[in-house]
Amino acid sequence: MYFLGIDIGTSFVKVSVVESNQGVLLGSVSYPDQELGILSVQVNWAEQEPKVWWDCTKKAILKLFHTYDIRSREIKAIGIAYQMHGLVLVDNKQQVLRPSIIWCDSRAVEIGNQAFHELGEQKCLTHLLNSPGNFTASKLKWVKDHEPNLYSRIDKVLLPGDYIAMELTGECCTTISGLSEGIFWDFRNHQLADFLLKYFEFDPNFIPKIVPTFSEQGYLKKDIAQELGLRPGIPVTYRAGDQPNNALSVDVFNPGEVAATAGTSGVIYGVSDVVKYDTLSRVNTFAHINHAQEKIRLGILLCINGTGILNSWMKNTLFREKLDYDSMNFLASQAPIGSEGLVVLPFGNGSERVLKNHKVGGQFCNLNFNVHQIFHFFRAAQEGIVFSLKYGLDIMQEIGVQPKILRAGNANMFLSPTFNHTLAGVAHLPIELYDTDGAQGAARGAGIGSGHFLTKAEAFRGLEKLKTIEPNPEDKELYEAAYQNWLEVLIKHTRDLE
Repeated sequence: MYFLGIDIGTSFVKVSVVESNQGVLLGSVSYPDQELGILSVQVNWAEQEPKVWWDCTKKAILKLFHTYDIRSREIKAIGIAYQMHGLVLVDNKQQVLRPSIIWCDSRAVEIGNQAFHELGEQKCLTHLLNSPGNFTASKLKWVKDHEPNLYSRIDKVLLPGDYIAMELTGECCTTISGLSEGIFWDFRNHQLADFLLKYFEFDPNFIPKIVPTFSEQGYLKKDIAQELGLRPGIPVTYRAGDQPNNALSVDVFNPGEVAATAGTSGVIYGVSDVVKYDTLSRVNTFAHINHAQEKIRLGILLCINGTGILNSWMKNTLFREKLDYDSMNFLASQAPIGSEGLVVLPFGNGSERVLKNHKVGGQFCNLNFNVHQIFHFFRAAQEGIVFSLKYGLDIMQEIGVQPKILRAGNANMFLSPTFNHTLAGVAHLPIELYDTDGAQGAARGAGIGSGHFLTKAEAFRGLEKLKTIEPNPEDKELYEAAYQNWLEVLIKHTRDLE
């Protein structure tokens, strides 16, 4: 018996198959070979075509079975992970109406800020645990205001994972965790946020049926099964946004456990059993995958938009693809801690929640033509990303999240020793790296949702910890000095935005 996991990322779609008895990975592929693009027809806009995600999903699944000797008929359940906060609109024939406005799009910032003020900051924070900010509900209001003819044709409002599940099964449904990431969920009343829907004048029927995160949520359509070489009727038994799912991938379910990721964006995600929120919404609180009214499990999420996308930009634009990521990581390791004063602010991917939704932009500062060489650029970029995560981690600690260890998949920026040692050093935390990723997590989630895995021990039997990076006490003062230098530059560049 096998479980199929699908991870709809910003850059790639990845699919994995996990075997049920020992929990081992049988195969994993991503598609396409080159990173997916982001449509940006205006400054601070970011869109992707849902049909492209769906096409990549199908091609990734076919590639998986072509690459590995996996008996496709043995797949018993499907799990889906997806980039959070994206707005997907479909009509009554389940046809996509427009490109998805994705997570790093900044056009709805002022809409969310106005709603926060007019609804009442205290009411939003106590009921939604966030400002409406730049999240999915605010993006829908932008469509309502600027594309009224298209808005009139909406039948259902979906998140990216809801959309992929709809294409697989023909069923439109969503989860409480998903609704909370769109700022559609009222935590105090344990229901849809009716007061928000009323304020924006949204039709409540836009919201699809709500299903448990772990449950049979629909069944694979016959025509899609035939196209992909799968058995008709396979249930979709799990879906979650990428960050709750990445937490699941490294067995982070309970209070005090913390996960980190560093793909296109960088995230630290801690679990709490007590309602916590940042009054300035610099970090955000959502329902975790195992949240329930009678058993609170909330994910406190810090997101830095400009993480792997900064690395990708340097590779593809600044250095015109002359270096691969391994070479960039090696060069970064040749520069000293602090990059001899070179500072990178990695905020060039839209408004940053951790900076109160300000648009600071990506910046290279303190460049000295007589000192800095190529390896300083690579190290300073990685340090800028780490220092941004440290800045947000301090905010998380202010509201009561006190991590003792960070867990992460051995992927993306965590493949860089410089990145890992800098994060461990500046955060004063050990980092555990696991041989896993979002697609594997989605496959394990499918096994839990299907009822096959009855305990966490069963679900994570095959999860391998590769190594632990401990902070080096000898470098503590060097990391602290480098962080303070970075922080001074950040404060200087944000002072005028307040």
